[in-house]
Amino acid sequence: MAGSPRSARETGQTFTYGDYRAWPPEERWELIDGVPHAMTAPSTNHQEVLLKLGRLFDEQLEGKPCRPFIAPVDILLPKGDEQDDEVVHVLQPDLVIFCDRDKIRPKNCRGAPNLVVEILSTSTSSFDHLKKKSLYERFGVREYWLVHPDEGVITIYQREASGLFGASRVVSRDDTVEVAILPGVTIEFPKVYARIPNPYVAKEPPARAYSAQSATE
Repeated sequence: MAGSPRSARETGQTFTYGDYRAWPPEERWELIDGVPHAMTAPSTNHQEVLLKLGRLFDEQLEGKPCRPFIAPVDILLPKGDEQDDEVVHVLQPDLVIFCDRDKIRPKNCRGAPNLVVEILSTSTSSFDHLKKKSLYERFGVREYWLVHPDEGVITIYQREASGLFGASRVVSRDDTVEVAILPGVTIEFPKVYARIPNPYVAKEPPARAYSAQSATE
């Protein structure tokens, strides 16, 4: 008789996609080198930015070879030709774009996306900046965006001829970006952040109520 599925909450253990598929669907995890990392519930600003970015990419990629997907979609990054259930890198980036249709399958995608967008939160910022960036670089992602949903700062990394990401390019919520690896695709960040207040813009003081007393002051 087969044993019970191993829980992602077992400390000191490493896991594979085979283990991952047996975990409760209400729990969201990612695997890096077989180590599970719990995913937190996104903020409303996170979802607003994701929705707008996904829509802008989808509209401009209509009829073109590349296809965008938003989370949750399992992205498997195999080290070689191992079977899916043996893969130890399984991610759920917020938004990915694949230009190789052979990597897209009915239940998941296998192989590196061309572009990855991670929308940051306080709890995941350093993880996305360091560990995920290193993994995406190692597996050949061509462009990597880190988007701050509250501050409106976007950090962009592009793959260079060396095979590594070059120096970061930083843009703001007021900028429009031509996507280097997707000719003809332009992201207008003012549209993305249209409903999100800018924390760096000073608020107008409330109007002072008029009264007979204030008029004589």
